[in-house]
Amino acid sequence: MTKNIGIYPGTFDPITYGHIDIIERSLKIVKKLIVAVSNDGGKEYMFSADERISIIKNSLFRDLKFNSRNIQVLSFNTLTTSLCRKYGAKTLFRGLRATSDFEYEFQLAGMNRKLDKKIETVFLMADVDKQIISSKFVKEIAILNGNVDSFVTKNVIRAIKSKI
Repeated sequence: MTKNIGIYPGTFDPITYGHIDIIERSLKIVKKLIVAVSNDGGKEYMFSADERISIIKNSLFRDLKFNSRNIQVLSFNTLTTSLCRKYGAKTLFRGLRATSDFEYEFQLAGMNRKLDKKIETVFLMADVDKQIISSKFVKEIAILNGNVDSFVTKNVIRAIKSKI
């Protein structure tokens, strides 16, 4: 069932162990994974797109020693289906944590399918111990001086501390 290229789009503000779990699982299905950082100007982020890319690369390649030949990290501000066409990806990966994620993700997958029937969306459930992790909660906990060590890598912790 191996396809060549898949894309895992998201805001990754910041990347968490939940995201990393989906990256690991995606790499069991595709040979190359593009981690696509949304640069949607309509949202307010803690980190710029360039900062998020740097944090992701440091987390994956320095902290966790992932193989950089299998993963590309980039930003985008287009339709995800346009990004797929640009890189020849036929598979979109989306992570699900709870049933509350499903309705939005289901609608998004349907819209992407309407835009390009050649692109398949694969939903992956985060590992049970990572399902509660969200970037939003990580930022809130860190801002309130809580311990986020079990939710993010050392590089993410350093980046968050430099912002607060």
